[in-house]
Amino acid sequence: MVDQRFVAGRPEDVGIDSERLEAVFARAQRDVDDGTLPSAQVAVARHGRLAGMRTFGAAVQGGERRPATDETLYCIFSCTKAVVAAAVWQLLEEGKLRLDERVAEIIPEFATNGKDAVTVEQVLLHTAGFPYAPYHPDGWRDHDKRLEAFSRWRLTWEPDSRWEYHATAAHWVLVEILERRTGVEFRQYIRDRVTGPLGLDDLYVGLPDEQRGRVAVVEWVGDRDKPPPGGWGEVTPEAIERFAEPSRWDVGLPGGGGIAGAGELALFYQALINGGANHDGTRILKPETIAFATEVRTDPSRHKDATGTPVLRGLSIVIAGDDGQSHMRGLGRTVSPRAFGHDGAGGQIAWGDPETGISLGYCTNGFLDWLSVGRRVTAVSSLAAVCAAEAEVPARR
Repeated sequence: MVDQRFVAGRPEDVGIDSERLEAVFARAQRDVDDGTLPSAQVAVARHGRLAGMRTFGAAVQGGERRPATDETLYCIFSCTKAVVAAAVWQLLEEGKLRLDERVAEIIPEFATNGKDAVTVEQVLLHTAGFPYAPYHPDGWRDHDKRLEAFSRWRLTWEPDSRWEYHATAAHWVLVEILERRTGVEFRQYIRDRVTGPLGLDDLYVGLPDEQRGRVAVVEWVGDRDKPPPGGWGEVTPEAIERFAEPSRWDVGLPGGGGIAGAGELALFYQALINGGANHDGTRILKPETIAFATEVRTDPSRHKDATGTPVLRGLSIVIAGDDGQSHMRGLGRTVSPRAFGHDGAGGQIAWGDPETGISLGYCTNGFLDWLSVGRRVTAVSSLAAVCAAEAEVPARR
């Protein structure tokens, strides 16, 4: 449950129009009421606090189907990448890591099969060339097997020659770098240095056993046989089931195994768009570090996704851009060009907009086909991005 310190008394207290916020909630509720999704949870935040949060429907939690509530947690899939990224940004800020370093100089086990040329920046941008590198879930808890996997991995294409989403492989490399440069296990580091200081107690990279009964089990409710443009890549229906398997919630799969509620996601981005600090003033990053990390570093002319949309990527983060294609990047049609975030498989949404101060979190345990998901993400994000009231409270400085 979100700490009440970070919940506004009413939406207008943080400059959010109540009627516009209700439109966001209504759009989220519609998919549950018409049977499209079993449950959904949505939250909008501004000026460091939640303007509102709602949960709809029912889900299997703790072995039984019961109503989903604001205390229900969800698998956030690739929204996890931004949380891991914040930890890596700290290393850059503290001078413990450089973007131009070669991964093999940090992880000698990685220096095989031509991968010695891969840089830290390329891993963060998904231009490193090993998008399908295999690491079986049975080895996720075994550090030695992680290193064995690194040694086996081969390049699919030359680093920086193209862009292709590295669904899980890149972030296993990033957390290995994190552990080698800090001496702290990655889940503990993220708890100690990122989520804990921000007061986001229910944003987990590695779920404790005592919280298992709160998590909504993922359900397929759409057509599993309808792949997105360009095919499934690594993110197949079978892979999604492995990522979301309850027996693996404790692993904290760094590329897609986080567990959280929509409120925690919205508040995480509040810290990022408010200079790296939460509403209480606790800081995890400097403003200049966040600005550096959220610059577009990919080349739109040659880095494109499977739909042909130019990729606008910062350091493990997606940027909206001003080319009219922000909805194709999971950020809706009405955010500012500076908005950034990272969505997750099945339609999880998490982003923040530095121009308006609005952030959004959306979670569901229902999986649909890619086209239905895209339409929902666009609709919910577009409504949330224009929630600011005409008369706004002053932004926190």
